[in-house]
Amino acid sequence: MLPSTSWVTAEGSRRREKQPEVSCSMSVSCTVEGSHRYVLAGYSQAKGMGVGKFLSSEVFSVGGLRWAIHFYPDGLGPEDNGGYVSLFVTLVTGEPDCRALFDLAMTDQRGKVRYKRDTISSRFEPVNLKGNGWSWGSIRFIKKAALERSNFLQNDSLFFECAISVVKTRTVTPIQWSIPVPTSDLGRSLGELLRTEMGSDIVFVVAGESFKAHKLILAARSPVFRAQFFGGIGDPNLDKVDVEEIEPPVFKAMLQFIYSDGFPDVQELAMSIPMCNPTIFLRHLLAAADRYWLDRLKRFCELKLSEEITEDTVADNLALAERHRCPGLKAAGLEFIDRCLKGGEAMTGMLQTVAIVDGDSSGGRRGGEEVVDAQEEEEESCSDRRRHLGGVNVDRRWGNLNPLTLGI
Repeated sequence: MLPSTSWVTAEGSRRREKQPEVSCSMSVSCTVEGSHRYVLAGYSQAKGMGVGKFLSSEVFSVGGLRWAIHFYPDGLGPEDNGGYVSLFVTLVTGEPDCRALFDLAMTDQRGKVRYKRDTISSRFEPVNLKGNGWSWGSIRFIKKAALERSNFLQNDSLFFECAISVVKTRTVTPIQWSIPVPTSDLGRSLGELLRTEMGSDIVFVVAGESFKAHKLILAARSPVFRAQFFGGIGDPNLDKVDVEEIEPPVFKAMLQFIYSDGFPDVQELAMSIPMCNPTIFLRHLLAAADRYWLDRLKRFCELKLSEEITEDTVADNLALAERHRCPGLKAAGLEFIDRCLKGGEAMTGMLQTVAIVDGDSSGGRRGGEEVVDAQEEEEESCSDRRRHLGGVNVDRRWGNLNPLTLGI
């Protein structure tokens, strides 16, 4: 029997999953609107000043940019010989690559009637501004003769209105509180509950050693415990269970995994036990995991055993894999043997050991045939020992291990 060992915490082996960082932001586009009314008095005195020369309104501000209305009494295009007047809105100072919408028109004195023949407008789509001095307007806004005959020229004055909407885009970032969220300590807390035995309601007696635990936690983790305590023929009032054919240190390590979900430090456990090594302990732990349907623990043991296969362990691992239905461990062992055979290594002793399954050392049959026979015998034996506990189909194979086969 393996001697008792102290509890081994799985704090170092427990995987801590880092939560992904999630952030968000939003771009918001809106317009800053403004308008300016420009009155040109003394039109008759202004005309004749020359093509390309203009009269300017006072500089006004909209959306943080500075603008001006430019009126050309004799036009801007020399090819028209002063036959048209020109009208523009000009960005005096501003930022490059900004955008805006415009509506520049000539109105009557009251501002109610607009000259519609050539309204300078971009009300439906923003215009990209290229920088200071950029202008938007019409070179042939209206013929000078038509302007002087129209009702828009009143008391030798002209009236203009300019509405501007500057597009502003900003990024809105929600307030993000820098509050660190600690990683889950559920496993550590449950492990502490097991260590202190606080609130325990069941005692397991394993080879004379007692272990206190909690039925609800065990039932949540193991279908076998759930059926034993709360199944159709289970006893929820049960307060003591005698466990046979399992060693106390192995049962203790299994309980620790049930509570913390962390794989025990097998190396440390093996070092604290005379005449034991990690491989032997892993085999016992795998058998216990299979007995109580702890598939995650069983797969862990499979993985650890598969990672350290040698000529001295491959045969015992294959026998263990057949007994406890471990396809991964079996595949790893067969692959190891195949590599050794291809490498020309001496395999006589190993193959002879592989043929010894369930204590048969006669050597009268080939290893492959013995493995098949052992599997069939195991399945037949399992079917005789299978029963229903609370509706859960529980395999009553208690994982009997041959100490000679497992190296103990």
